[in-house]
Amino acid sequence: MTFTLDDLTRILREGSGAPDDADLSERILDTAFDDLGYDSLAMLETASRVEREFGVTLADSTVVDATTPRAFLAAVNALLPARTS
Repeated sequence: MTFTLDDLTRILREGSGAPDDADLSERILDTAFDDLGYDSLAMLETASRVEREFGVTLADSTVVDATTPRAFLAAVNALLPARTS
């Protein structure tokens, strides 16, 4: 199982909506969530949804420290079980 950018953008939109004129394509990987229009409350909601859907537990520090989609994806994927062939 892998947590993808598509998963993240879907969860962001479902939980907090998309900010006006938001382009949530691959170009956002290194853009701060604040710059994308998602505040700390939106990210806490996102983390909660990720935890429920993917069966992981994210530390509060992870949500604070993962300030870009790339960092958030890496943090979640580090908690997911490795895929087996």
